[in-house]
Amino acid sequence: MKRLPMPSGRSGFARAIATVFGIGRLPGAPGTWASAAALPVAWAIQSAFGSIGLLTAGMAVLAVGGWAADAIERASGRRDPSEVVIDEVAGQWLTLVPVSPDLMIYGLGFVLFRLADITKPWPVSWLDRRVSGGFGIMIDDVAAAAYAGLCLYVLNWWIRVSDAPL
Repeated sequence: MKRLPMPSGRSGFARAIATVFGIGRLPGAPGTWASAAALPVAWAIQSAFGSIGLLTAGMAVLAVGGWAADAIERASGRRDPSEVVIDEVAGQWLTLVPVSPDLMIYGLGFVLFRLADITKPWPVSWLDRRVSGGFGIMIDDVAAAAYAGLCLYVLNWWIRVSDAPL
């Protein structure tokens, strides 16, 4: 798989955003690396500004990430280049919106989001196949986050209500 060099100027800014400052260029599973890197930032945002702050930040990343992902997709000539991982940041943050910062719950949110993003249950898979461009790169992760966030909310509620250890 050919990776483009990090350009400078406006396209360099788009690449820095799309790759989350180079995380998308890490070997192995760049989406997993980006999701993991998103966790402490989500914790800080949610601790300081609550769930509304994290939702707002997630939506801002969605907008800026869509622009950056589109720019990189056009420059590379490839659909959804693997180094574009800003979508994982948006998805991970949106997954965590319905819960409070808690190490166990955030870890569970990480696993649930990665599971939904990788397996792509319907309509995530449909969005992944049918929607193109920067918006397409971002929207399937938002849909995966909806699944993961709902599951996380229910599990968090169940743990709190039943005092069940996980």
